[in-house]
Amino acid sequence: MFHLRNMQAAFCGPDLGPGMLWHFQKEKPQMLRTVEFIKSHPEFLTLRVLAENKIELMDDVMLVDMLYNVLRLNVEPSDSLAQQLVSEAWLRLYRFPMASLSKFAVCLSDQHLQHSPPMGQITDILNQKLSSIDDARILTTLMVSVSSLVSPHLRDKLINKADHLLDTMDPSHYNNPRRMVQFLRNIKYSYRPLLEKCNHILLRNVPHLNAENISIIMGLYQSIQFNNCDFCLAAKQRLMELVDSSADPFSFTKLFVALGPMAGEDTKERLESTALLLAEDFNAHQALAVAETLEEIQCRNLNLIQKIASVVHKNLHVYKPMEIARITQALILLHYQSPELFTKLRNILVQFLLNSVYPYEVTMLTRVLSMLPSPRLDEGVVSRVEAVLPQCNLNDLNTFAMAVAKWVRNDPSYRHSTPSKYVRLLQTLNRCGHERLRKADRLDLMLEELKYMSGEWFEEMLLEETMVTLQRLEDQISWTNVPEMALFLTRTNHLCTPLMDRIASVAMENINKIHYSATYATLLPFAVLNYDPPGVDELFDICIQRVIPHISSFDPHLLVLLAYALAVADCFPEDLVREIFNVNFLAKLDSQLETLPDALNKRIRLRLMELNRAVCLECPESQVPWFHERYCLQLQKKRNGSISPVQQQIHKMLGEVLGGINCARVALLTTYFYTVDFECVLDRHHQAVAYSEQSQLQISEDGKVRWGSDSVGKDRSEVPPGAQRVAVDFLDSKSFCKNSRHMKGEAMMRKRHLEILGYHVVQIPHFEWNSMELSTQDAWKEYLRKKIFTGLP
Repeated sequence: MFHLRNMQAAFCGPDLGPGMLWHFQKEKPQMLRTVEFIKSHPEFLTLRVLAENKIELMDDVMLVDMLYNVLRLNVEPSDSLAQQLVSEAWLRLYRFPMASLSKFAVCLSDQHLQHSPPMGQITDILNQKLSSIDDARILTTLMVSVSSLVSPHLRDKLINKADHLLDTMDPSHYNNPRRMVQFLRNIKYSYRPLLEKCNHILLRNVPHLNAENISIIMGLYQSIQFNNCDFCLAAKQRLMELVDSSADPFSFTKLFVALGPMAGEDTKERLESTALLLAEDFNAHQALAVAETLEEIQCRNLNLIQKIASVVHKNLHVYKPMEIARITQALILLHYQSPELFTKLRNILVQFLLNSVYPYEVTMLTRVLSMLPSPRLDEGVVSRVEAVLPQCNLNDLNTFAMAVAKWVRNDPSYRHSTPSKYVRLLQTLNRCGHERLRKADRLDLMLEELKYMSGEWFEEMLLEETMVTLQRLEDQISWTNVPEMALFLTRTNHLCTPLMDRIASVAMENINKIHYSATYATLLPFAVLNYDPPGVDELFDICIQRVIPHISSFDPHLLVLLAYALAVADCFPEDLVREIFNVNFLAKLDSQLETLPDALNKRIRLRLMELNRAVCLECPESQVPWFHERYCLQLQKKRNGSISPVQQQIHKMLGEVLGGINCARVALLTTYFYTVDFECVLDRHHQAVAYSEQSQLQISEDGKVRWGSDSVGKDRSEVPPGAQRVAVDFLDSKSFCKNSRHMKGEAMMRKRHLEILGYHVVQIPHFEWNSMELSTQDAWKEYLRKKIFTGLP
């Protein structure tokens, strides 16, 4: 007879002899495990049947261990043994020791039962017994498992408990802080104090982490938008150490995903060469991971892309719906050319979409499907999308709107009229969007949905009502959501003074509760949108005071962004300027920039240049040198040098107003590399001074600006005594808030700087130049005459 202890040896115990199936497997590297062989072995079926017959005789610990190990051996959740074990465990739930409860919670998560009744009961037990838990592993495992069910009150209790246990646990147990970060990611709550404490422990463990662990941690950081320079630099160094030992498909894939996006060009080429050698040995999911990383690093190795695509092609039957969407997107963005493969992918996407009942899945499949060329859209797809729209959040609705816009543009019949199926979809989208805004009653949930909203549909159909909704909920603005609200207003370029006044008030009252790094987001809309709330000086002063004691703890790139935002607002804290413009800081910034995505890298370099320029012009007493001459020259070479038809029109009019086309220069580069749309010089009698032909810029018929012999700043010959340089700038819609004619901060800063450089600055807003009042040649010329000559000394 097969005894209970033999089953325990087979499934559960690490200390009961040769039958320790899972114990032996977990000791092996991933690539050497033989789980599928065990699962298909006839004696394994016998063991499962015997175990099922003995479930009631198992004690609590054995029962949960049995379920855990059965699932580790890839027994399907629908298998009768797994179901019987879950049912029995549910009956005993309230008497489990906390260690077994946490393991059972993991089992439920493995079976996608995060929202099941037993998980709800586990959440209740955790709430009741939280104070008695003193094991960080048990707590963090439970936190991750119940994350989809926690209330804000329980969330705060869990965070406080986790924070306490971090101080008492063994710091070498890095999975505990990793799970805490995972919990924060799951609940979409970037609680900086806990994140930083977790990061401190993880940073200490980097020398002992493998590529898989580093990849997991960096993925969590990325999804929660937590950037830490020290961790990234340490992780990069550790990954570089692991390059030589990562020669098998499993370990190389983990290394490539983590290191590829922050590697230098030489290392990228080396990684791509290794990937090419291993390509044929990649399994379906490794090929997917490599393809997504190739897209992220903008790989142009056609041979490698072809090989990865070939592996994908052979394994299309393996992928789940979201994986098919991800692989299709990666191949499209890699500009891979294969009509046969994309036709298959499209058919699979459509089939998955027609069968899906999950809104998030239908959204992703639809978005990727819209990226593929298609002359006609299946009616079945339209019906499926229309059916799921009422269940979608605002972000998903926005995704559908962008997909519909692409389909409309690509439909051959669009030239004549918008097909009724698209009109119907857009009407449903509009109705669902407005209904969701009207029913919104929780600001935090609304801000989460609005986090990535952008595009024409949102701006034209929902933005105004969104602002009405946010004002209706403004009493819920608190120190916890002030940064998110401020970022949303900045991103939309929408000046809503009641909301900004409320943000300022809450920030000033609660500045010590707001994390010092969040001061950047808090101040950003006031600087960018050029809005001064009541007590604006106090707001900026207390935020700066909050920052200064922690200045050395800032990530370099974030400190640059903060300093630039303050510069836009004409604010230059001495401590901040001194911290940034020193050799050690700039060296660390350079190192960090190498680990950042290319777009963010370019943005930070541009902001540093603009900050350097602002400090040189507005704070000469700080004696910061101008060290961006070469950078600006390189930027200038990359620009196409064309001007818009409106600017060509203004240039012609200026010639008539000033007495000749050679009295106005076009696209002039000033000292510190501002590009002035037009420059003219007026003598002491306010008469225009003509430029020589050599220094005059020519405009070709296609709007291209052609330089004479002069270069940056070198054509700024001395003006006659008493003469005045005049800079004429055309301000397009980007210089103003979207909902008003209020000028934004950067346009105001530019005006300040040009005046410091000696210009009388004339700004021509687009809404004035294109107004009905200026509809004749004479009206335009009179407008320019008044603008240029009014206010001259």
